[in-house]
Amino acid sequence: MTQIYVRLLDEGTDVWRPVAATRLPDGTYILAEIPPIPEGEKWEFRPGSRVEVEQSFHEGKAELIAVRLYREHRSPGTQAPGRTK
Repeated sequence: MTQIYVRLLDEGTDVWRPVAATRLPDGTYILAEIPPIPEGEKWEFRPGSRVEVEQSFHEGKAELIAVRLYREHRSPGTQAPGRTK
């Protein structure tokens, strides 16, 4: 498993939660379903979601951050599963 970072919503500033994820051959990741989201937190992507990542640098260290849900030939306007509102 790999550690990636998921943005926490409604925090007033950028806050990221490290989450275990499994890398797939196409470079996307599946967020681990365990442990569950801690009480009081709202994640941008739910556990079990398949996400695309980008590399970011924080304090000189490269980290992977979840930036969007994986889209597999979805029609425009179709709601993505797994995204919280």
